[in-house]
Amino acid sequence: MRHPCTPTPRRRSFAVLVAAALALVGPAWSAGPAAAGPAGATQAATPAAVSAAPDAAARATALTPTGGGPRLVRVSADPLTDTSAQHATEVEPDTFAHGGTIVSSAQVGRFADGGAAGLGWSTSKDGGASWRSGMLPGITAYQGGSWARASDPSVAYDARHGTWMVAGLVIDAGRNPVGVTVSRSADGLGWRDAVRAVGFDGRFYDKEWIVCDNSPVSPYFGTCYIEVDVPSSDNLMVMSVSRDGGSTWSAPAGPSGVNLGLGGQPLVRPDGTVVVPFSTDTTSIRSFTSTDGGRSWGSTVLVAEVSSHEVAGGLRDGEGLPSAEIDAAGRVYVAWQDCRFRAGCQANDIVYATSADGTTWSAVTRVPIDPATSGVDHFLPGLGVDHATSGRSAKLGLYYYFYPDADCTDATCELEVGFVSSADGGAAWSAPRTVAGPMPLSRIVATAGGAMVGDYLSTSVLDGKAVAVFAVGRAPTGGRAYDEAMYAVEGGLAVRGGTVPSSTGPVLFDVPDRGRHPSPVVRH
Repeated sequence: MRHPCTPTPRRRSFAVLVAAALALVGPAWSAGPAAAGPAGATQAATPAAVSAAPDAAARATALTPTGGGPRLVRVSADPLTDTSAQHATEVEPDTFAHGGTIVSSAQVGRFADGGAAGLGWSTSKDGGASWRSGMLPGITAYQGGSWARASDPSVAYDARHGTWMVAGLVIDAGRNPVGVTVSRSADGLGWRDAVRAVGFDGRFYDKEWIVCDNSPVSPYFGTCYIEVDVPSSDNLMVMSVSRDGGSTWSAPAGPSGVNLGLGGQPLVRPDGTVVVPFSTDTTSIRSFTSTDGGRSWGSTVLVAEVSSHEVAGGLRDGEGLPSAEIDAAGRVYVAWQDCRFRAGCQANDIVYATSADGTTWSAVTRVPIDPATSGVDHFLPGLGVDHATSGRSAKLGLYYYFYPDADCTDATCELEVGFVSSADGGAAWSAPRTVAGPMPLSRIVATAGGAMVGDYLSTSVLDGKAVAVFAVGRAPTGGRAYDEAMYAVEGGLAVRGGTVPSSTGPVLFDVPDRGRHPSPVVRH
């Protein structure tokens, strides 16, 4: 058995993942004949373009052992009842906030061998105190579209055109991820059928991300950007641009030089410079930029090498995908899980680096959630920054998953959700809070890549409060295999200053002789 920190790539091609899933879980878990799609399936979802009123099950409650944690509200739950996907399951949420509105999207009805029966939306108009939810229309055959499955939702808002957008990866009946679609809404409640954005050209695509330039002083105000990687071309990184509110998208183009990776998260500085941090193959974080509205892209630069502890229990843990955010002055923050500050790489911390221009990056900094000798394993960070703050007054909120015992087993691992915050740009942090859990892995949906809450997590900070939507697995009832739904802290958690300082050392672990630019492999 390999050392838990050995950086052997664990991602496999989408086709290999499908074959492995069918071999592991057998016919009872398969999606059925490729051409069959959802024929004969039934579902009880509210029509996607009509907002669904919160039901009684969405009332606030505490989901910690003592009931003493913050009050959580159920944001959404899987409404589908088809017999192909696994129900009731929702995974992999993303959020974005603008004004007092927060929009989230997640996979709904996860398949064991990749993708979901549809993408759901959830919207709060009161800072996360209450939510309405539904299904995005016109994507999968389960919701009036033509595609067999969908995955990897990402949310953005275009202030110039007054448009909310959700980008998603669509998968055909042959289980090939063929392209990126974009769903649009004027209010986050009523959604139009998705339009094709990138792909649909015979190549395979993975892990797209979307952002819009919302700075009125930028010469590219109203320009939106999609990043996506192309696993059928060795994980080539490409970008596409829209200047009309997401209706049409440009032909993809990518950075020069070393441009292979995945999970890029584009961010836009106030002057219109686009910064795209991304992962290579779990061994480093790199970034590239554009200063001309996406007409050209520069070469990539190193943010940091990555050393990570393999998360126990076979959990899908994001495997090095970054969480990126930006403050009001344009400083970029990139966070990921890393074990460099732990002797022997015995567990992961959440760490981050910052840059004022996307080219020169700070030293890697440890978030002091607990002592480096604690034995607690932290992963799947969702870092948020209050866009009205900057510099030494920047307010940061960080949600994350964790195991109290990094050495747990499949049978004993219990997953929890935590939160810390900083009111001084990360110089010092608050004491951690447990938000949800513990959850045994048997309550988390099974996939060929392991039990899954998502490959990423997202946090939005507005009016001094941090809001994240995250998956929580509870004991299922009513004959369903799972009860894994989306939850959020009611009204968010206040971003407070702390007294525990962050640090850049000592570095106690590094993986030697792995090379500077290893060939990336595919997330699926």
